[in-house]
Amino acid sequence: MVRRATALWLCLCLAGAGAALPARADSGVAEPDGYRMEHYRAPTPDRLKGAVVVDTPQAAALVEAGKVLPVDVLPRPEKPAGLKEGTIWRQPPRDNILGSAWLPNTGYGALSEPVERYFRTALERLTDGDRERGLLFYCLADCWMSWNAAKRALALGYKRVFWYPEGTDGWIAAGLPLERSEPVPAE
Repeated sequence: MVRRATALWLCLCLAGAGAALPARADSGVAEPDGYRMEHYRAPTPDRLKGAVVVDTPQAAALVEAGKVLPVDVLPRPEKPAGLKEGTIWRQPPRDNILGSAWLPNTGYGALSEPVERYFRTALERLTDGDRERGLLFYCLADCWMSWNAAKRALALGYKRVFWYPEGTDGWIAAGLPLERSEPVPAE
């Protein structure tokens, strides 16, 4: 009942022109003009111009109500350098918020042309071209990659962009369920 009431409150807030959700506690980190280009695991700003910043209860309500597509941008780990010849290496599993699309490596400040195209075309496919589709970007707590990816989605013309700075760390701390995930394949 509480989650449904929260979801209704969010819907009403988002329906209003210029309405915004309450901001997080002030981190003292300024919002940069461009993308964060290095030191991605560091305290993040409290806002992202054009996006709605949500905490864990708000993110959970949006996901539960089906109002957003959760998008994880955490990088996929690369095979460690220097492994002994013949060593079998397996990608570690990634558990995500239910219903998430995992677009790894798309939260860096500067993207190569193939990764930029992957991000753009994957969002296009996942939203069926609907720039009004709600997108909830996240990775981990104190991770600029989700901030960068949300900013990039805004630049691509997506209108309902949500940024969840607590990411899976906040989700796990709240005892919310996760599911095993694989990256969205390139076209």
